[in-house]
Amino acid sequence: MTPTTIAFHHFGCKVNYAEASSISRQFREKGFELKDHHEVADIYVISTCVVTSVAEKKCRAAIHQAHKLNPAAKIAVIGCFSELKPDDLLHMDGVDLVLGNSSKYDLLDELEKLKTPDYHGGLIPGIKEDSGFIPSFSMGDRTRSFVKIQDGCDYYCSYCTIPLARGHSRSDTIEHVISSTREIITNGIHEIILTGVNIGDFGRHNGEDLLRLMQELEQLDGLDRIRISSIEPDLLSDEIIDFAAGSVKFMPHFHIPLQAGSDKVLKAMKRKYNLELYTGRVMRIRAKLPLACIASDVIVGFPGETDEDFRDTCTYLEHLPVSYMHVFTYSMRENTLAAHMAGVVPDKIKKERSRQLHHLSNIKKQAFYRQNLGSEVRVLFESDNSRGWMHGFSENYIKVKTKYDSSLSNQIRKVLLNKVDEEGVYISE
Repeated sequence: MTPTTIAFHHFGCKVNYAEASSISRQFREKGFELKDHHEVADIYVISTCVVTSVAEKKCRAAIHQAHKLNPAAKIAVIGCFSELKPDDLLHMDGVDLVLGNSSKYDLLDELEKLKTPDYHGGLIPGIKEDSGFIPSFSMGDRTRSFVKIQDGCDYYCSYCTIPLARGHSRSDTIEHVISSTREIITNGIHEIILTGVNIGDFGRHNGEDLLRLMQELEQLDGLDRIRISSIEPDLLSDEIIDFAAGSVKFMPHFHIPLQAGSDKVLKAMKRKYNLELYTGRVMRIRAKLPLACIASDVIVGFPGETDEDFRDTCTYLEHLPVSYMHVFTYSMRENTLAAHMAGVVPDKIKKERSRQLHHLSNIKKQAFYRQNLGSEVRVLFESDNSRGWMHGFSENYIKVKTKYDSSLSNQIRKVLLNKVDEEGVYISE
């Protein structure tokens, strides 16, 4: 009997990726054949994101593509888009199921119900009633594993819909994270990335905390590398920085969202820190780990952001020793405070501000790479084959490529950083 084929198409954050990966494993274990989302399949699952209008458009396009590839296929839409705009999705051609962030873990059962004549699918009741933590991690499709340790957010920044889509902050337990990591280790994975919506909030409702989790993970045998995904600056304590600096397993790699280099704009965004605190975090990392990678998130075109505010952001980042920036153009989201704020920035100005910060980010990244010239690093190589090359990342997240050799996949090798290609990627020969 030919197995049922299913294709997953993932959008959004690493939390979303870890969840979609865990769900796809359920289908593999039940005998489904997994297909690429560009291929014809019996079932398509679109794991969605609505953090920006661009992400929303990409999710809609993926649904149209799936329906076009196979008009007879069942299409299930899961995740944050489903949580916030379920009715919009139900009216799209080909969509059979809409499951939010709590009900998406019942996808296998709901798809089975679609086979019965009297079940018509649609929106799963109780879509917004999520109060518990559901653990997940990725495995089998990448060299590294993304481990979800926290979900939801209690911060309610004025531009963000994530608390509406994912609910209040909640966490896994240290004991369960350790258990999941042991399972990951037995599958030969050398690196994990701790992910969450607000990872620094880990354990607050359980009487635990992120530092204690880090200390426990440090003791695990068989695990070579650990990275922390994006962490709020007000929750990145001196103790966490100091522990990471002295750690054997935690990589010198930090992702700290800034969002604006203006205290005025940060206050309007309802962020929980000022520039003085942010600067202190970056400078402490640099003092402890001079070659650490420090990435920063920045939003341009927030309502009320003047030319002077933007110049302040540029000046601040020019002098701050971050390695590069992820630049986002502000996107109005319904049901947020920012959606009703005055001082809307025209698209043309937002585009130009984005261009300027992307240019600055490239300059800083090149400087960071030059700073590492002559260093010997340990690179964990991925399994990709891109035109005869394979890639990997150093401890401080410098991208390195070498001629494809399948024996290097998922292996850690020492590399001397002394040659860079035209795209700024180090070459290992």
